[in-house]
Amino acid sequence: MLQVSSPSRRDVLRSASGAVAATTCGVGCGHHADSASSRPAGHTEPPSSGATQDRATSAGHAPRGPARFPGLPPRIAHGPRDGGAVALTFHGQGDPELARSLLSEAERAGARVTVLAVGTWLDEHPELARRVLDGGHELGNHTMRHRAVCALPADEAYAEIAECADRLRRLTGTIGSWFRPSQARTATDLVTRLAARAGYPHVLSYDVDSLDFQDPGPDAVRDAVLGQVRAGSVVSLHLGHAGTLTALPAVLDGLRWRGLRAVTTTELMHSDGVAATAGPARRTETG
Repeated sequence: MLQVSSPSRRDVLRSASGAVAATTCGVGCGHHADSASSRPAGHTEPPSSGATQDRATSAGHAPRGPARFPGLPPRIAHGPRDGGAVALTFHGQGDPELARSLLSEAERAGARVTVLAVGTWLDEHPELARRVLDGGHELGNHTMRHRAVCALPADEAYAEIAECADRLRRLTGTIGSWFRPSQARTATDLVTRLAARAGYPHVLSYDVDSLDFQDPGPDAVRDAVLGQVRAGSVVSLHLGHAGTLTALPAVLDGLRWRGLRAVTTTELMHSDGVAATAGPARRTETG
């Protein structure tokens, strides 16, 4: 049995956990037939990821914009299965102190992660965009207000994507590395087209669901991840949940025992191999 954490780590994690309130939405991802050509009134397209970079480059950690992977589908659920890497992806919302502690824990283990940030969270804690990048991680878009984006009319869905992209651009100089739909495992065709129009050639899904947003406890989070993960996996996790933070050392230890390393999603996709399309949505995520 893997140990969740050493005594010294427990002390660190316990002091960081505090009072955590997770937002739960409970709305499924519906398919909507509105035209992808609709735009919110008065809204302008965000600049491309090649826009001039501002504060984000000053500390020497230039952010990455979305990469295009020729030959890969617009919806990606995992990376190459013949390598030794996985991507731990975190839905970015919740207690900022827990987020900082989790990033520090990953860095102590030499791991790099991907944070898909909610725009309102970035508005409340803009310094966290810099913190993610300074740690060698990557930052992406998880919509502006974390609405059930797949169930929205096209103009509202586009606004959710584009407004968060604009927040990321203003904070980092790019629109972020990836887009992941909120309250959905897999994007609909409409949302995939809208994401492409906003500048994201691929929409990120996942093949390992930790269910950590249900707060089942650190042992359950660890077992859910290590029971499903394999080379090339994209793992869905959430910031803002104390159990996830507590479970992370054991998750990283378990990956190392299997010869797997945690890298950013972009690094994972740049490995040799072919990524698979995301399958049908099987459940609703709420983080």
